[in-house]
Amino acid sequence: MRQTAVLAGMLALATPATAQVTRFEVTEDVPAFAGRSFGEAGAYRRVTGRATIALDPADPRNAVITDLAEAPRNAEGRVEATADVVILRPEDPARGSGTLLLDVPNRGRKLAPQLFDDARQPGANTMRTAEDAGIGFLAGRGTTVVWVGWQADIPSQPGQLALSAPVLRGVTGPVREEFVFDHRRSPAPATLAWPLADPPNLSVTVRQAWPDPRQSPPGLSARALDAQRIEVSRPEAGFDAGALYEVTYTARDPAVLGMGFAAVRDIVAFLRRDTSAANPLAFNGRPAVHRAIGFGVSQSGRFLRDFLHLGFNEDTAGRVVFDGLMPHVAGARRMATNLRFGQPGRNARHPQDPAWQADTFPFTYAVLDDPLSGRRDGLMLRCRLTSTCPRVMQSDSEHEWWASRASLLVTDTAGHHIDLPPDVRAYMIAGTPHFAEPGETAGRIEAMALPKNPMHAGPPMRALLAAMEAWLAEGREPPASRVPMRAHGTLVPAAQAMPAPIPGLPYAAIHTAAALSDQSAMPPREIGRYPVFVPRLDGDGMAVAGLRALQLAAPRASYTGWNPRAQGFGPAALYPLQGAVVPFAATREARLSAGDPRPSVAERYADGTAYVAAVRRAAEDAVAERLLLPRDAEALVERAKAGSLAQLR
Repeated sequence: MRQTAVLAGMLALATPATAQVTRFEVTEDVPAFAGRSFGEAGAYRRVTGRATIALDPADPRNAVITDLAEAPRNAEGRVEATADVVILRPEDPARGSGTLLLDVPNRGRKLAPQLFDDARQPGANTMRTAEDAGIGFLAGRGTTVVWVGWQADIPSQPGQLALSAPVLRGVTGPVREEFVFDHRRSPAPATLAWPLADPPNLSVTVRQAWPDPRQSPPGLSARALDAQRIEVSRPEAGFDAGALYEVTYTARDPAVLGMGFAAVRDIVAFLRRDTSAANPLAFNGRPAVHRAIGFGVSQSGRFLRDFLHLGFNEDTAGRVVFDGLMPHVAGARRMATNLRFGQPGRNARHPQDPAWQADTFPFTYAVLDDPLSGRRDGLMLRCRLTSTCPRVMQSDSEHEWWASRASLLVTDTAGHHIDLPPDVRAYMIAGTPHFAEPGETAGRIEAMALPKNPMHAGPPMRALLAAMEAWLAEGREPPASRVPMRAHGTLVPAAQAMPAPIPGLPYAAIHTAAALSDQSAMPPREIGRYPVFVPRLDGDGMAVAGLRALQLAAPRASYTGWNPRAQGFGPAALYPLQGAVVPFAATREARLSAGDPRPSVAERYADGTAYVAAVRRAAEDAVAERLLLPRDAEALVERAKAGSLAQLR
């Protein structure tokens, strides 16, 4: 086992402006995947450790971190934090690709193995068995994968990477949270983001949906169970299971959450550039990686958008941290992290606050003017000024265009078309939910009106990652953006999206709004709203534009990125994170009997051979456009041959 490595204090003193990682302790260095070998890359090792960073509050690159100047300091006047780190690397560094892929943990969890390797959880977290590598896509490419704990409001524990950051003891302040319980039990327990102060000033209101007035009916109350757990007693009538409960309280002891951005910046800079024995990726006096890609899913994708916006892609020596960024299913959202009493884990969903701190201008990469806030900004403004911008490939499910205001990626704040910068690509994977695990099947959820869309985004995401690597390593341009656009007529007001009603696929133009509020008020005061658009749909109820997977190119069902809530669960709102799947009728007679305007399976394909031929043609087109890898194309055609609709999904 590799011995514990400690970056010497002498090195930190010798280069105080650049040595932000002051200690890297390896706690375990073991074979990964039970010794399974991956072609030319060979076997892999899993390295587990903890990295300590020490930040100089006077460094202008750190000054953006909220409360850093107020935090406790060490003897050298720096502010320390310690991050959990896991590294998956080729056993023989010479057999690796030279690419470091940082999978930003989502609530402490690893998600890249599920998306790229079709691996299942929780086994993919341990990387102990051969099956934990799934199809072995990442390892087969010789990729070094790294996870860095960045979230300081969750505990470090097995299967959950976190950051231990300074806490401002005795500091108090107001906090607001929203809960949708999706049941009628009373009292309903809830966990708060921060510990209650004394006195807690705990209160609760209820309303059926965000636009409704807040109410305090008889029977509604909240009481503390302990420092961070409460229970809400609910009114007996007037509100269904999907009602919105807003809890306000006085909290105490905030952590310096913004240090999570610095932890990712400094640890990645250390791993890709430090040549000392302290670096577990340094061999023969040089690092084994020479390019870095930042990847994140949902919360972690929003982390990367804020990481870029706040200027953290420049390390403390003025160098680029990530050559490429791949935020996935982040929409036009950011995070409520670099705030006192921030809530990194919060994902405001329909029908919750449309102007939460995670949903503020700027929304897109280009620099724009915002008349509501009076600001001029863009996600790439800071990196343009320092020449440290990465190449960006943002991918979203279709759900983000209904629930996460993704239209603001390609429109200005007045709703007009804008072009993305030349070093940015955007892709909407049409017909997909927010995130489906490999092997999911369509099913029912009580609070959801339609069957759950099980479409897994692994095949197109593998093609996009390969395209990003080619962009960085060879300068080969990736596929053009594939998103709905106002200029193309494929991005429209929600009321105009569906051309005609489809029985069994109820469409009510439900989508999440975008607004600006004065968050210093309690409750916040709305200032104004931004136009939001959704994808134009075809006669099957599926998005016309975007990256159309084989399930849409040769369909046997309608796949959507939206799914309404069921009756009794707030039916005027979207069910969070899900899409829907509604199969086509088998025959013309069956669809006519149901009043279904969508052509039946038999009307689309003369027989099974014709269906397989349609899948093959669509697969060949996608491979030619570099939106599907040949291996995935072959697998999908074979599934079509087997005649299993569940597998094809």
